Amino acid sequence: MTDPQPSHQAEVPTPERSTDEPRRPNHSQAPSGPPPLDSPRPWRTEGLPKDSKGDDDKKDSKKSRMWRFWIIAGLALLAVWGLLSWQDARNAPPTIAYTEFVAQVEAGNVKEVYAQGDTIQGELNHEAPLPSDGDDQDDAQKKDANYTQFSTERPTFAQDNLLAELQDKGAVVRATPVVEQRGTVGNLVSSLLLWGLLIGVSIWAFRRIAKSGGGLGGFGMQREVKPIEKTAVRVNFSDVAGIDEVKEQVDEIVDFLKNPDKYRRVGARAPRGVLLEGQPGTGKTLLARATAGEADVPFFTASASEFIEMIVGVGAQRVRQLFEEAKKVAPAIIFIDEIDAIGRARGSSRASGSNDEREQTLNQILTEMDGFDGTEGLVVMAATNRSDVLDPALTRPGRFDRVITVSPPDQIGREKILMVHTREIPLAADVNLKALAQTTPGATGADLANLANEAALRAARRNDTLVYQSDFTNALEQIQLGVARSVLIPEEEKRRTAYHEGGHALLGMLQKGADPVRKVSIIPRGQALGVTLSTPDSDRYGYDEQYLRGRIVGALGGMAAEAAVYGVVTTGAESDLRAATSIARQMVGKWGMSTKVGPMTVLFDDVNPRDLGISDETLSVVDAEVRVIISQCHAKAVTLLNEHRDKLDAIARELLIKETLDEAEVYQVAGIERPKQVDLHSESVGNGTANQ
Repeated sequence: MTDPQPSHQAEVPTPERSTDEPRRPNHSQAPSGPPPLDSPRPWRTEGLPKDSKGDDDKKDSKKSRMWRFWIIAGLALLAVWGLLSWQDARNAPPTIAYTEFVAQVEAGNVKEVYAQGDTIQGELNHEAPLPSDGDDQDDAQKKDANYTQFSTERPTFAQDNLLAELQDKGAVVRATPVVEQRGTVGNLVSSLLLWGLLIGVSIWAFRRIAKSGGGLGGFGMQREVKPIEKTAVRVNFSDVAGIDEVKEQVDEIVDFLKNPDKYRRVGARAPRGVLLEGQPGTGKTLLARATAGEADVPFFTASASEFIEMIVGVGAQRVRQLFEEAKKVAPAIIFIDEIDAIGRARGSSRASGSNDEREQTLNQILTEMDGFDGTEGLVVMAATNRSDVLDPALTRPGRFDRVITVSPPDQIGREKILMVHTREIPLAADVNLKALAQTTPGATGADLANLANEAALRAARRNDTLVYQSDFTNALEQIQLGVARSVLIPEEEKRRTAYHEGGHALLGMLQKGADPVRKVSIIPRGQALGVTLSTPDSDRYGYDEQYLRGRIVGALGGMAAEAAVYGVVTTGAESDLRAATSIARQMVGKWGMSTKVGPMTVLFDDVNPRDLGISDETLSVVDAEVRVIISQCHAKAVTLLNEHRDKLDAIARELLIKETLDEAEVYQVAGIERPKQVDLHSESVGNGTANQ
């Protein structure tokens, strides 16, 4: 049993079609200065016109950047090579005169030498003072300086027997250099390896930052999003179904973008902003994309949360760049999804950090929208599930001039949506989309897309080429009731569950105006040991007190059946009590269905009633009235089940045998005639709207 109001569910976009559309030329002038090249771009684009001149400019700019990169890389390479060469020169051993070397050999102070041509390197046994070479400046530097390793050049005219003298004095003549040096080639190779390592690490780090979406490590920067070709993703109004009244409201925007002169002649301007509000999954994002596709204009889309970063000012910069990019290719549409992430009402006290960044971003959006004069051909569309929390400055005329509510589709709309989502699915002859639409009241486009996909998955799992009606019904059962679990339940527990679910079903069939019972099962699904599904034949938009009390009686049917048969209360009634309490509290605190509380609203969503001045005495009266309603409904449920105990026993026995009973079976077992079905389809199929 659920709350009587329609449930909110997540959005799944309509499958996209590939369409070949003509390229639209650029009718606007570019702004005076382009945004910085390194500015982050967290938005996505569709349908950008191809401008050959702009492409050439981009190529030239890219070539220029590549030339600058290679020049800087070459200079850096030369710098590293020079640094390594200077380091080698600084660490090289001192060069001494050959006569000094001969003197050290004669003195027996040479430990080892290595010769390559006339160049001799060596090392002394003991330090020796560096001799002067006649240069006063060098002599001042070499004063009191000693050396152990040395290098010298043997004159070509020398006639001494150097090898014999070295052997006589015990010096070691080596075949490898005494002093290891990289040399010019070694320095060049080392420079290339070091520079390549630095470039590789930098590229890897920037790619990781871009993939992670920026953040503090990347200073909020993100990689540039590659434009999406419009022929691959564009959708139009033929891909949107079930919300005809909403499409009519945005048709005017499409007409203005296509024929702006028609409106300018009479002094009219297009709405600067269009706010789409409604439950998740109703198709707000898809409608915005279809609007851009129908008008054949570029489409810029971004989530409001993507503008916010830890560093203050990044969000405002992104907003400025987004609007500048859109103005370049105007006429265009900018779509900001979940705008309540940055558009919440501003408080009186200013906070630091993310709140301050959010307000700066919101102020920048307000400023950009104020800058329109109605001739740019730029329309801002936004979507939100919580329009009640938006800042008044954002929703006033002149910013978001038009607020469009996107509601869940009616029965006719659901059938049309199913037709859209099954265009690519091979359907068997027994598939009845009308029947599916009737059994899914309150479902959104996202729910129906999920239903069609689950049915196709079932056919694929058994390697079938067609999707049958049973695939849709089984998929709907899985979505509404949950996935069946293989749990070994004791026989006595199973019997009690059969009476529990039978109580729900029987009370749903006995009460006048109650929703018809669609299915009863004692197969464990999700966290429940059994389920009973009841849905109306047609959409309901208003509920009277009698109907709501009947909902409470039905919700308490399982608990009442256990009390009537076993005389006990088990934990299986937890969810039933929660649903019954929720309905009763709303009846008393919101809908004025209590004489003691009166026609007033006492309970509010997400607001403490005491903060609004509601007294504790009034809240106590609400609690007392809720308790009275639930007690009366529980007593009625027990009485009805005792009066029709034979029907309850029959349903329980059949459930223990079959475990699952569909709509026809449960009515037949109980011996109750199924109420006549109200069909609105034949009355409304002509104009495509349901009578309400």
